Amino acid sequence: MRESSYIYNTVSLLLAEKRTSLSMLRTAIAIYTLPSSIFTILVATSRYYDISSTIHFVIPLVIICLALVILGTYLFLRSFKKIKEIDHKIHEIVKKDECMRDILKE
Repeated sequence: MRESSYIYNTVSLLLAEKRTSLSMLRTAIAIYTLPSSIFTILVATSRYYDISSTIHFVIPLVIICLALVILGTYLFLRSFKKIKEIDHKIHEIVKKDECMRDILKE
C-alpha cells in the first residue's frame, strides 16, 4: 500500500510539472503573437507615415520584436522537450505498475 501511494504521488507530481510546461507553451504562443500584431498595425497604418522619417523608431521596434521571437522559440522548444520527458517518465511508471496501467489505460 505504501509503495502504491508513492507511485500515485510521483505520477501526480509529474502531471503537475506537465501542466506547468503546458502553461509555458501557452506563454510562448502569446509571445509569438505580439510581434505579428505589432507588424500588422504598422502595415495597416503605413500610408500615414514615411518609414525614412521614422526609422529611429522602427529599428528598435524590429530589434525588440526579434528578441520576442527568439524568447518565444526558446520557451516553445523548452516546454516541448520537458513535456516529452515527463510523458516518457509516466509511460515507464505505467509499464512497471499494474494498478497505474488500469487507471491510465494506455
